[in-house]
Amino acid sequence: MTKLESFILGIIQGLTEFLPISSTGHLYLGRKLFHLQEAGLMLDTMLHLGTLVAILIFYRAEFIKILKKPFSKLTFLLIIGTIPAAVIGILFKDYFEEISKTGVTIGWEFLITGVFLWMADSIKNGHKKMDDISYADSFIIGVFQSVAIFPAISRSGMTIVAALWRKLDRETAAYFSFLLSTPAIAGAVVLQSLDLFEGQGEEISLAALLVGIISSGVFGYIAVKWMIGYLKNHSLKPFAIYVWALGLLILFFQFTGRF
Repeated sequence: MTKLESFILGIIQGLTEFLPISSTGHLYLGRKLFHLQEAGLMLDTMLHLGTLVAILIFYRAEFIKILKKPFSKLTFLLIIGTIPAAVIGILFKDYFEEISKTGVTIGWEFLITGVFLWMADSIKNGHKKMDDISYADSFIIGVFQSVAIFPAISRSGMTIVAALWRKLDRETAAYFSFLLSTPAIAGAVVLQSLDLFEGQGEEISLAALLVGIISSGVFGYIAVKWMIGYLKNHSLKPFAIYVWALGLLILFFQFTGRF
């Protein structure tokens, strides 16, 4: 693993974690590009750590409020919204890790992501702000987030679509989607770290790891800030077209035996 490869994978993780196009699917393609045969658990963990730091910095005001008032409505919204993904992730961890390694389904998953993103534009603009989000809203958004345990189903895409369906306005939909991703990303870091302690990780130089963490964090922060502003007045259809094109390309290469 060179520092340049780590830097590029960090960019991929940072951008695609928060753009609705699937970070796991793109990281898989990035590893294919660099002919990295193993999953690279150590690097994967550190790249997630970079995006976790980015999201904690971006939402620092909200998390300071939670620390001051740990039993606030926001705390329970995040807990309730995280439960579906946590349950699915724990129960089917081994299965989804296996399909993530093979990548056999990612072409179809990109296509499915595109369908949901395209449908989002048919949802009428909602009116709910952060203070209006109910526990039912959070749970349903969390159910959509749990579907993103499939490698190329976008977590941010699914949660944004669910939030729009629950009548959150477009800016709040993106804002809450990324806020809700914090426990999920933190959980991924914890689970991957446990695997590392069991000796399942690869040896990667400290310099390469630091490069990956920094690039993931910097580009993750940029992606969060940009996406919240973008969704306020723009369509998700360009992202749908992109993942459709990518999914069809992957399926073509799979069917012709080149992937």
